[in-house]
Amino acid sequence: MTILLLFGCVLALVLINVPIAVALGVVAVVAIVVSHGVDSLPNVALTMFNGATNFPLLAIPLFILAGAIMNASGISRRLIAFASAVLGFIRGGLAMVSIGSSMFFAEISGSAVADVAALGSILIPAMKKKGYPKAFAAAVMSSAATLAVIIPPSIPMILYAVMADVSVVQMFVAGIVPGILGGLGLMGMAYWFARRHHYPIEEVFRLARVWATFKDASWAFMLPLIILGSIFTGIVTATEGAALAVVAALFIGLVVYRELDWKHLKEAMIEGGVQTAVVMLLVATSSLLGVYLTEVQLPQQLAASVSDYTSNKYVVLLLLNILFLMLGMFLHSAAAIILVVPVVLPLALSVGIDPVHFGLIVTINLGIGQQTPPVASVLMVACTIAKADIWEVTKTNIYFIGVLLAVLLMVTYVPITGMGLVEYFYR
Repeated sequence: MTILLLFGCVLALVLINVPIAVALGVVAVVAIVVSHGVDSLPNVALTMFNGATNFPLLAIPLFILAGAIMNASGISRRLIAFASAVLGFIRGGLAMVSIGSSMFFAEISGSAVADVAALGSILIPAMKKKGYPKAFAAAVMSSAATLAVIIPPSIPMILYAVMADVSVVQMFVAGIVPGILGGLGLMGMAYWFARRHHYPIEEVFRLARVWATFKDASWAFMLPLIILGSIFTGIVTATEGAALAVVAALFIGLVVYRELDWKHLKEAMIEGGVQTAVVMLLVATSSLLGVYLTEVQLPQQLAASVSDYTSNKYVVLLLLNILFLMLGMFLHSAAAIILVVPVVLPLALSVGIDPVHFGLIVTINLGIGQQTPPVASVLMVACTIAKADIWEVTKTNIYFIGVLLAVLLMVTYVPITGMGLVEYFYR
């Protein structure tokens, strides 16, 4: 009952346009004062500071900055040109290019919003110009951008790893196979649409053009190998890998491609600072609520209540999937992870769910939530670029959401899909 009251208060504040971070802080402080008295208030600032200074969280602003620098350096344009040379001969090839480019850009940015903003501004107008319906163009770009929260380095995965105290690297490895399966599934759905509606073929396959675009984008292809290779082999941590990504992006933008200027670098730094401030304030205020929940043992009480109802792991997984799918419709992924994971993680552990496996399930659920109104942050960006009505786009996007749901079910009930590589390399 207390959990429902707390969440109800947070939701009520959010519905009257109070920022989520402020709502969390207000509810947490009131709950702490009611339970422990005003003498506990001096600990509030210290708790918030400790919650926001976790070392792995430093990777978030660094990956955001690296993605912004890479986009300003002409990397997006080169990736699109190569993808077009490889996939353009297929009917509906420009949709395939959008998905393929998103998969690659996801290995750099870690953010679905950054993905759709960077690539969508180029590819959505291009698809509309070629005769693709604007609803289809927005749906493809939006759903493909969701792969950025599954394919490493994923910012939501970093947040979950901090909240659940699990390895960031293992979370990244768990997302590789589901991310690839999701990309191939989206390509298959795009091809079905293209055959059904006779969408155009972009260009004849020419090996010379493939080679030329590959050489032009060769430095861009080196980035995931350097960053993820260093992280997965243990040479650097995820946070150090993020710093390496920034250095590599600056080198490519300033020295190799010479397309990065001070104006774009300044914009990238401001964008990274603003996004980081939002996330860190959420982390800081949620740590207050986390301390309160821990002290009164509400997560353990929830786990005990559900365990009395069922101890079947697969039923619990179903209930948790429904919970996070619903939360994803109303909360941004960072807020949902920070607010809910500390509450439900003990329940998942009590029925034998691996915390890394659970983290992958949470991430995919919230990625799907970025496609489902009313919040649908990624879908909103795509619709804005395409100048399309969100409900019109959703009618098409529902097919692509179906692909992502199929990946979610596979990851949930066939754990080796995501955990196979983790088990092989780390356990």
